[in-house]
Amino acid sequence: MKKINLLLTILFLVSYSYSQDTTNNTFGKGLYNVVAKDNSYSMKFAIRVQSLFVGDWNIHEDDGISSGRSQFLIRRARLKFGGFAYNPKLVYKVELGLTNRDLSGTSPHTSGAPRMILDAVIKWNFYKNLFLWVGQTKLPGNRERVISSANLQFVDRSKLNSKFNIDRDMGAQLHHHFKLGENFVIQEMFCVSQGEGRNVTENNLGGYQYTGRIEVLPFGKFASKGDYVGSAIKREEKPKLALGGTYDMNDRAVKTRSNQGSYMTNDVGYFETDIITVFGDMMFKYKGISVMGEYAVRTAEKDGALNVDGTKTGDVVGVGTGMNFQAGYMFNNKWEVAGRYTLTDWDDVVGKEDQTQYTLGVSKFFAGHNLKAQSDVTYSTEENNPNSDLMFRLQLDIHL
Repeated sequence: MKKINLLLTILFLVSYSYSQDTTNNTFGKGLYNVVAKDNSYSMKFAIRVQSLFVGDWNIHEDDGISSGRSQFLIRRARLKFGGFAYNPKLVYKVELGLTNRDLSGTSPHTSGAPRMILDAVIKWNFYKNLFLWVGQTKLPGNRERVISSANLQFVDRSKLNSKFNIDRDMGAQLHHHFKLGENFVIQEMFCVSQGEGRNVTENNLGGYQYTGRIEVLPFGKFASKGDYVGSAIKREEKPKLALGGTYDMNDRAVKTRSNQGSYMTNDVGYFETDIITVFGDMMFKYKGISVMGEYAVRTAEKDGALNVDGTKTGDVVGVGTGMNFQAGYMFNNKWEVAGRYTLTDWDDVVGKEDQTQYTLGVSKFFAGHNLKAQSDVTYSTEENNPNSDLMFRLQLDIHL
């Protein structure tokens, strides 16, 4: 609480100091943007808020729709800082999350860290097209996870992402890109990280996590980095396609979902097993059309935690496969209609039923992703379960 109060005090002083100034910034480009007179540093400050309504109903095979539940909540409230230091080839990013969702998930290994830290990373373009990233940020995993939550096509990410993504971690990443011919672009990423997720302050358990990703853009780069932006915000005049693949190996992982999920314990401490996660994904855009697809596979050397004597502890690794496919059309008046199909297929050891989701979304973009209203309806079914679920969501997103 003391850290949050200090942060709010600093923000108040900054805003008060410049309350009489007139800024040249435009909407969505940050509240405050300064560059040193000698060009030795810069700093931009921005905020974004997502206000969400959710309604859920169970559909019983015999009784029909039952009485549901609903709630209003602030889904995300973020503070973003970024700029360069010393020269434009050395940039930094800090993103803080203030909602209960962002601050939750504490454990004995994060008790000494402020859970509000999402990103704290330095990126150095040290040679030609080579970039070194150091700090805490998203790993180069599935495309939907790397897309910012501010730039999603639907109210939130798919079930594939929530069950298979490798999220954020602390470590070092190497990024590189090059061209073959006039338009053909290849991008490579390699990362070594701690392997237990964000904000861990205790000694590293198990081994490290190794992530490699390659992307191919056969028709050239997208406008405004649109291969990592949901919806056809920028209308591509020519077809653009991005194909990506990720291989992630978490050596002696101690969590049920690689660097995510809960810790696996046994009678002598922590249970360790190698966990491999593989992603394949694509993004296609042409004029008002946008299409994105993903496939995920997770395997483990041992899919369940064991005590020293070989008995099962009850902790299991989330092994299985997932698939997500979505497409939308953006009309000239900035209304979009989109559909999504998601499937999670679990191995028997997980003890969960396979789930299928069908989602229909309608969104209005007033100023691109910086100001939008999004709604979607999701129908969910589970294998061997005659009942189903219906969910409606409505969200207002503002990014200053």
